[in-house]
Amino acid sequence: MTYFYTTKSWTSQPQISEDQINFWKHLAEKKNWRIVQLPNGFYQTEYKDMDDVWVDVTRRETIEGAEAAIDGSIEHYNKKLEFLKGPKVVKTFK
Repeated sequence: MTYFYTTKSWTSQPQISEDQINFWKHLAEKKNWRIVQLPNGFYQTEYKDMDDVWVDVTRRETIEGAEAAIDGSIEHYNKKLEFLKGPKVVKTFK
């Protein structure tokens, strides 16, 4: 039996495509999110993808929990966009 192994290494971070960046910008806007109530009484968060199709993400017991999940997701994508600008200096020494 023959096994094929492959490895990859980078000298820097992998480059993120422009499509991926645009998608993160899209998800970072609250207008592209919604909450729907399911027949079982739970609330489902959904985002609208780039093709105007709603994609389900999470389910929560309360509408407040669902909105908090959306706010957390928006914060997550904003952080991703912030780090595209390069390393963030958190401390310097003299």
